Formats: sequence, structure tokens, C-alpha cells
Amino acid sequence: MTSNVTAVSYGPKLTASGLDKLRSALTGSGATLQSESRGGDSRFEVHTAEVAVADGTDAGISALRRAVAEAAQDGLDTAIVPAGLRAAPRKLLIMDVDSTLIQQEVIELLAAYAGKREEVAAVTEAAMRGELDFAQSLHARVAVLAGLPAAVVDSVRAEVRLSEGAAELVAAFKAAGHVVAVVSGGFNQILGPIAEDLGLDYWLANELEIVDGALTGKVLGAVIDRAAKEKYLREWAAAEGIAMEHTIAVGDGANDLDMLGAAGMGVAFNAKPAVRAVADSAINMPYLDAVRHIAGV
Repeated sequence: MTSNVTAVSYGPKLTASGLDKLRSALTGSGATLQSESRGGDSRFEVHTAEVAVADGTDAGISALRRAVAEAAQDGLDTAIVPAGLRAAPRKLLIMDVDSTLIQQEVIELLAAYAGKREEVAAVTEAAMRGELDFAQSLHARVAVLAGLPAAVVDSVRAEVRLSEGAAELVAAFKAAGHVVAVVSGGFNQILGPIAEDLGLDYWLANELEIVDGALTGKVLGAVIDRAAKEKYLREWAAAEGIAMEHTIAVGDGANDLDMLGAAGMGVAFNAKPAVRAVADSAINMPYLDAVRHIAGV
């Protein structure tokens, strides 16, 4: 049965040869191009192609994504997006925080105050590659913070910078009536003010334990790990009456894999190789608002 998808390509500079290879990959997979348009701004360019495909099943779309990825030139990424997702009147966007919504890894910023930044950064990198259990690695990393004055949390919050295009992305989704959520393996004490400033609908992270004005080196309650991220995606979508196929998840590390897999569209943002390999699409440039073009917002 014929179905419609949209091929959204983006990159700092889209070349004619790159777009020709894209068209060849699409038509070579049995797809029919119906229309094409260009967009973007001074930071990155966007090419959008409306496409009819003979096999609109999950397997058929996955095969088309593989064919397009194999034909891609450096500097050009293409998301194959089901038409139903782009046309949905209400969507839910859920994002990771560290190295996705924000540019930094908060645990590393905190560890710097304990003189342990490099040590903690190495553990974080291994955890994001999927080489370590996330919960165990988090407990080990937080333990080095024991004894630090709680005031370092305020200092770190002042160091945090949103990813380029993050505020614009959230504002666009909210203005269009969609739902925006973040779920993080980081910390509520940092995320809370960011979430409030952005006007997020839902947000959740781990809670650093603070006793007598100092960090204890522990987190309170269950760790927000990869299973929890998927759990909250499903819960928040259900609470809003939004079908899972109308959700978009964005993340960069192994602890985002379940969330990316469960969403209608999983986007790997400057992600680790293991994440890029299985996500529905990838953004390999620093502009988070490219997600707008993928989602049709």
C-alpha cells in the first residue's frame, strides 16, 4: 500500500551532488518524489522532499532510511519522517538534557570543584557509549562530590549554556500547541530553573542529596536511567492523549536508547556511534532547532 513520507535533509551547506545522490537513493528504493522545497537560514540549509513509498510499513521505512544513509555525503543528513507525524495536530517532544538541551555535562562541571573533572569525564564517556551500567556509574561519579558546599550547585548553574537553537525549538513547539518535556540523568537542582525559564510542560532528573549545606555524594530515590526515560515518555504522552507515533525523542547517549526507540521518531543529536546506528535520524551539527524541520513545526 502506498504511503507518504517526507525526506528532510539538512546540513551547513547542501550541495547539488549530495541532493542528486539523495534523489537516486529514494527512487532506487522504489519511492516517487512528489515535490521538493528549500529552506533554512545562515547557519544551515534544509531540503524537504514529499515522497510516496510503496512499502509504508515500519520495515519498509527502515529499509528506505538505510538506503538513504548509505548514499549520504558528509555534511548532509536526511530524516525519513512518516507523514502522519508531521501532520499530527499535537505532538510531544521529549529531550535529554546534558549534551542535548544544554551544551555541557553537569556532573563534569560539578566534579571540577572536587578536582575530579577528568576522572569523572572518562566515566561519563564510557557510560554514554553504553560500556557501563548507567545507574552504577552515576552513583560512582556523584560519590566524588561528597563534602562539596551546596553553593557549588549555584556556581555550576551559572556555567550552563543551552545548546544553539534550544530556546527557539521549545518556543516553536509551544507556540504551535505541542507538548515539550525533558528527562535527564542529571540533576533537578540544575534542571529546575532551566525548565521554568523555557516553560517546559514536564521535566524530571535525579535529586542530589544535600545535608547541612553540603553535598553528601548521594542521589535520592531511584536513578533516572534509560528505562525510566522511556517510562516517562509513555506516561506523559498518555497523560496528554498523544499517540506514541506522534512523539519525537532527542538524545545523545546510550541511556537515551530506549526512549529513542519507543518514540515515533528518535533523533540522535551529535550522538555516540552506538546511538547514531539505531536512531531514526541524526543531527550532526550544533543546531538543536533542526528538530523543527524534521517534525514539521
